[in-house]
Amino acid sequence: MAKHAVIKSFYASDEWITFRLVLINERGNKCERCKEVIPRSRDIIGHHTIELTPENVHDHNISLNPDKVELVCFDCHNKEHRRFGYQHTKEVYLVYGPPMSGKTTFVKEQLRRGDIVIDMDALYSAVTMLPSYDKPDNLYNNVIAIHNLLLDNIRTRYGKWQTAWIIGGYADKYKRERLANDMGAELIFCNVSKEECLSRLEQDEDRKYRIDEWQGYIGKWFETYME
Repeated sequence: MAKHAVIKSFYASDEWITFRLVLINERGNKCERCKEVIPRSRDIIGHHTIELTPENVHDHNISLNPDKVELVCFDCHNKEHRRFGYQHTKEVYLVYGPPMSGKTTFVKEQLRRGDIVIDMDALYSAVTMLPSYDKPDNLYNNVIAIHNLLLDNIRTRYGKWQTAWIIGGYADKYKRERLANDMGAELIFCNVSKEECLSRLEQDEDRKYRIDEWQGYIGKWFETYME
């Protein structure tokens, strides 16, 4: 079955129809986003907070999990999916902080399917097929060229993405703010102490053979950081 046919078949199933009606009976007929009353139950949309795909639609921990479904109105649903008048607003976030501060974890928690992410570690991994913490110095020029091309895509709002995430250390205040202004990006600081970063490094299995190297990265960031 084609992708859209698989999803459409699920939403037409007796399981989903019954599940949705049970949620409406339990929660009432208000939009859980804007709190507006929705008079007709047929106009209440069951929105999955994790987008359904052919790979996860049959996983009932996702598709039929009440904790992962919101009851919303048409307007809030259109805002969520950026369509019918909402598709022209593109948001950009620059997520910065020291190594081991949780920048990538934060973005993964906020990320929606179809967002674009620029992360040097991930780009190294894509180019080399090595783990993200293993970044051969000789490939820096190749990776930074890809990085800069993607930044240009975001700067010019090229493509059909709706939200962009730029991940990096960006310890230098002036370079950080210049990039944010250039991108039209909102700054998000992962504010973690040096001691906490070093503690996380000590507990990280992936980097246990590279502790000295990553201690150097952490130390350098805090030496150069400007608020």
